[in-house]
Amino acid sequence: MKNLVIVESPSKSKTIEKYLGKNYEVVSSKGHIRDLATRGKDGLGIDIENNFTPTYVISKGKKDVVDDLKKHVANCDKVYLATDPDREGEAISWHLAIVLDQNINEVNRVVFNEITHDAVLDAFKSPRKIDLNLVKSQETRRMLDRIIGFKLSKLLQNKIKSKSAGRVQSVALKLIVEKEKEIRAFVPEEYWTIDALFDEDGKQFKASLTKINNLKAKINSKEEADNILNCLKGPFILDNIKTQVRKKDPKLPFITSTMQQEASTKLGFSAKKTMSVAQRLYEGIELANGLEGIITYMRTDSTRLSNVFINSAKDYINKNYGKEYVGFYKVKNDASSQDAHEAIRPTNLENTPEKIKEFLTNDEYKLYKLIYARALASLMASAKLNTLTYTFMQDGYEFVANGSQLSFDGYLKVYDSYETTKDVILPILNEKQSYNASKVNADQHFTEPPLRYSEARLIKEMEELGIGRPSTYSTIIDTIQARGYVELKKPTDGAKTKVFFPTEQGELTEEKLDEFFSSIINVKYTAQMEDELDMIADGKEDNILALQNFWNKFNPLVDNAYEKMEKIKPEEVGEKCPECGNELVYRTGRYGKFISCSNFPLCKYTRKIESDKTKKVAEPTGKMCPKCGSELLKRKSRFNTYFLGCSAYPKCNYMESLDGVPIEPKKKTSKKRGKK
Repeated sequence: MKNLVIVESPSKSKTIEKYLGKNYEVVSSKGHIRDLATRGKDGLGIDIENNFTPTYVISKGKKDVVDDLKKHVANCDKVYLATDPDREGEAISWHLAIVLDQNINEVNRVVFNEITHDAVLDAFKSPRKIDLNLVKSQETRRMLDRIIGFKLSKLLQNKIKSKSAGRVQSVALKLIVEKEKEIRAFVPEEYWTIDALFDEDGKQFKASLTKINNLKAKINSKEEADNILNCLKGPFILDNIKTQVRKKDPKLPFITSTMQQEASTKLGFSAKKTMSVAQRLYEGIELANGLEGIITYMRTDSTRLSNVFINSAKDYINKNYGKEYVGFYKVKNDASSQDAHEAIRPTNLENTPEKIKEFLTNDEYKLYKLIYARALASLMASAKLNTLTYTFMQDGYEFVANGSQLSFDGYLKVYDSYETTKDVILPILNEKQSYNASKVNADQHFTEPPLRYSEARLIKEMEELGIGRPSTYSTIIDTIQARGYVELKKPTDGAKTKVFFPTEQGELTEEKLDEFFSSIINVKYTAQMEDELDMIADGKEDNILALQNFWNKFNPLVDNAYEKMEKIKPEEVGEKCPECGNELVYRTGRYGKFISCSNFPLCKYTRKIESDKTKKVAEPTGKMCPKCGSELLKRKSRFNTYFLGCSAYPKCNYMESLDGVPIEPKKKTSKKRGKK
């Protein structure tokens, strides 16, 4: 019996085929094979008046893939659909079943969270039907994105020349623009801190003023600080000594968003790069014993770990570090997380980063090492710190000094390079004894404006607000940059981390969307949509009803915006068109900004914008053109030679050399196709 297995990615088909054996052939769909059409009313590919019936077409460039899949199906006895274990993968399996004439009620859907020998074979022992609720959820998301994307993008292109808008991308832009407005509105406030410096038993330390007469110390001016310094003249009494053991717990294993954040801050990876590298680690790396997927599925929002991994990890920790390093399994999932998935973890703890380093690229090694350390550390014991707090008093002024020392490294044994703990050692002092400060300093500070979003901070914010899905964050970030709405660059204050700055067009886009679509393009409504999609996936809400409710709210807003949103005129250059005499204006096309006639499309005159470096010299000469009477200008040719040309060009094409010798313009020749 010949079995055909269809997966999404060509790179993992080899790995899976090796595990399944000679009776199985594994081929790839290379991702989605169908998408919504771009025909029908507004090019949506959705018949809104007929219960939001979608029209699907074979995706561009996928006809040959589909034809090849059909040939494979014709030559097999059984078809298994083994696309990725998420809603997107479920939808791809459904599309494959429809296009390849497979029964969608057949038990042929195979799901595995890791591409390892045992996981793949176990999955094929218990195939299931395609989950149509998951398909409906993904289909609803796609239709919402198409409706909002197409309708709003067309509106913005028409009115303000913005390139696009989107259900989630526009909310991400809103977060960045609103943060910029906060920064502009921020007024720094002055405040002062006072520290007493001590030198005891050869150890220097400082104690900071925290309270004045049992109230929190708040010093707003130099005058107030100086008054306090004048009062602090005598010795300090060590009023209280407090010692305790503080536990530092390990973080949970990675989900998609936390992996993207940590890879950004610790490795300097963009979200897009992180997902690309993780994809390769999941699909299969050629190790000494052959192809093997070395991490579990990287698109997940669940921190759950399998019992098999937990038990193997505890055995590994006990064997390599000792039983005192074995910790407890902790899991914390949001109500909306898709708990069918595990957290991101190594598939085999024996594949230590150093052991398989030779088989990995530098980027793969760095990310794998981070994932490996995080998963293992999550099951290790907490680190312990001995903390020591000294409270000094002088005439109602309370100063506090804190010290800490790591007494047990716990999970930091494997995660110390990503999360260091610095010891602060205080000398041993006696309670109720007086001590003299070597110096008391007052320092001026100013409150800082809120931080702009880095990639990591933006992802964290979107996750906490429930906007989008972790698997979409890198695409959203790419899109708002590609549309020219934001720039990711280093701030001028010398900070190394790149942050998002909204562009002028980005701010205009956000302003108009907020003016006309504030009830749709906002954090609360977007998060509510995600909740609805989750309920559809669970079979608890009707997808058509959800789409209808959205449309009833959205469509009137679009009609109102077309009627009332002001159409912004292009910026004028300050020159007349040489062909028709109308004003020249700046426009933006697919290759950037250019100059065009305001009378387009009746006049199609265009030209590039020349920078100061490339702009050709055109100097007045006071000499008149013998052909039309206009002034001749000194110009620079593309060969870096100079000549005199008529200022009325292109209406008059008279030219002469600097010596006054006329130059005959070259005649344009056209090549005509014909029979020889």
